[in-house]
Amino acid sequence: MLTSWRGRLHGLILTTACLLTALWAATVAYQVAWGRPLSFLTDILEIFRNAGWSFFLLMLLGPFQKKDAFISARLRPYVAGIAVFYLLLLLSTVYIYSGDKPPQGAVAFLTGITGRVAMAVMGMILVEQLYRNTPVKQRWGIKYVCLGIGGVFVYDFYLYSDAMLFRNVNSEIWAARGIVNALIVPLIAVSASRSPQWSLGISVSRRILFHSAALVGAALYLLAMAAAGYYLRIFGGSWGTVLQAVFLFGAVILLMGVLFSGTLRAWLKVFISKHFYNYNYDYREEWLRFTRTLSEAGHGLEERTIQAVGELVESPGGALWISRESGKCEPVAHWNMPLANGCEPANSSFCQFLENRQWVIDLQEFDSNPEKYGAIALPQWLRSIPKAWLVVPLIQQRKLFGFVVLAQPRSRIRLNWEVNDLLKIAGNQAASYLAQQEAANALMVARQFESFNRMSTFVVHDLKNLVSQLSLMLSNAEKHKNNPEFQKDMLDTVDLSIQKMKLLLQRLSGGASIEKPAPLVIDQLLQQAVAVKSAVEPKPVLEIVEAGLSVFANWTRLERVIGHLIQNAIEATPRDGQVRVCLTRENDAAIIEIQDTGRGMSESFIRERLFKPFESTKSAGMGVGVFESREYVHELGGQLQVSSDPSSGTTFRMSLPLYHHNHAVEIAA
Repeated sequence: MLTSWRGRLHGLILTTACLLTALWAATVAYQVAWGRPLSFLTDILEIFRNAGWSFFLLMLLGPFQKKDAFISARLRPYVAGIAVFYLLLLLSTVYIYSGDKPPQGAVAFLTGITGRVAMAVMGMILVEQLYRNTPVKQRWGIKYVCLGIGGVFVYDFYLYSDAMLFRNVNSEIWAARGIVNALIVPLIAVSASRSPQWSLGISVSRRILFHSAALVGAALYLLAMAAAGYYLRIFGGSWGTVLQAVFLFGAVILLMGVLFSGTLRAWLKVFISKHFYNYNYDYREEWLRFTRTLSEAGHGLEERTIQAVGELVESPGGALWISRESGKCEPVAHWNMPLANGCEPANSSFCQFLENRQWVIDLQEFDSNPEKYGAIALPQWLRSIPKAWLVVPLIQQRKLFGFVVLAQPRSRIRLNWEVNDLLKIAGNQAASYLAQQEAANALMVARQFESFNRMSTFVVHDLKNLVSQLSLMLSNAEKHKNNPEFQKDMLDTVDLSIQKMKLLLQRLSGGASIEKPAPLVIDQLLQQAVAVKSAVEPKPVLEIVEAGLSVFANWTRLERVIGHLIQNAIEATPRDGQVRVCLTRENDAAIIEIQDTGRGMSESFIRERLFKPFESTKSAGMGVGVFESREYVHELGGQLQVSSDPSSGTTFRMSLPLYHHNHAVEIAA
């Protein structure tokens, strides 16, 4: 089989490794057979044998393969490092044997035993890398060579680790070494027959390389700390053992802290991607992790979106803005970053740039080279966010759905075309998830309204029964109106009907009106709404700063909206408190403020629950009053804003556009 590989590099290296192994074994057998101690020649041949198998494994890993020049260029520095290691070991062995006396004591021990342990560890790492980085379908051809060569290095590690521990080579373990080496011959022969070309298509996994690098680094660190601890024990006098224990415990604690450091892990990932691969990302792994983060249970989708996008560039935090019906991008979530209060209009130059260009904005680059981003102006609230780094647009159907602001990364990352493209695609994917959630929420609200309409059907049925009872009573009134018993029954029926109607009115609060909108004087409507509540305490006070203002609206619906807000203010205010209704004018809008001195609301309640339909803090509430109020105000082209303090009260500020003839025609149409 060796002769069938004439002229091939892998055949030459495999042949060389086999011949070196045979020569080493023959030399050892000859010297033992004649009762001679192992000499300089056996040590040198053992080094050459291990070097031959190591370079054969390296050849299979790809540094000399012509079909992938990039992998070859990346792995060649490591080939050079291994070659330097074997060269230094060879020179140190020659130097020791070149003296007048044979090597003795610690020098001989460190050069002989420690060097052989290092060679065995290096060989095991190469075997592990070859097997793990070979595609599963192609492991059939190399599993036996990995088992055979790996067995040699594992047995050497076992032999010399035992010798390092007891400072003497165990003769029984050493005697079995020849049989172990003989057993690997058929294993290598089987692999040679299965893979005559040794063309494996190696795919070096980033995850394996990351964990291997971390493992090797930790091992080297522990070896260095163990050597330092050994030094303290020998030269520390009576306190040597104590100093060694304390030192090693501190070293292990330091190692654990470093291994669990997010910054170090991020740096190592970036370093490996930058120096070992043509592309910065393993796109399969990144996309699986990105999708898994968006889909997992736990905190809200908004926070998971920030986390998923941030992990692509090792960012530890960020905040999310989403475009709302108000025409502004509003902050909705944050992750390991304070939530900014700034809202950005959708028609601003900043949002228009994100929508039209779909660029990722590097804030540091913007400060140094603003001409690259054209004439856009960064919002003031964005500059106030500490450690803000990138602005990633979320595009849905070529429209700006929102954007994510990411914090500075744990490890320095150069923003090139590959990172930009990945962030843009990730932003599009995240926007689709968020849009799907928005649609699901809208569908849920629609179904709740459907349930509300179904409830109205039962209410209509109850009304029909009441009308039937009253109609029957009225038809009999002419005949029995002078009968005292009938009069008593009539009064009981009317009283019962009134009680039922009151219950129905409570259930129907917020129902739609069939009246059409028309111009109305707003101060007259406010007077009527306040007069209805004048019999309760605290009595609301009306203040009209500017009278005669007109708006185009439905009188009944607008009165119900304002009346509902006044009723809420009264219910939230103690009897000795104040409820104030004020009408002013601001530019081309009528401003209605409803202020109370009752118990206020927290910011989280206002943001998450106040305007959410079918959620109410009242025992008999339906949770549609404030929602309907805001929806109707928006329908009129106005705005409803809330400011509240749990210690001083709440203010609802309603802005309604003043009546103009052209505006009325547009609304009617």
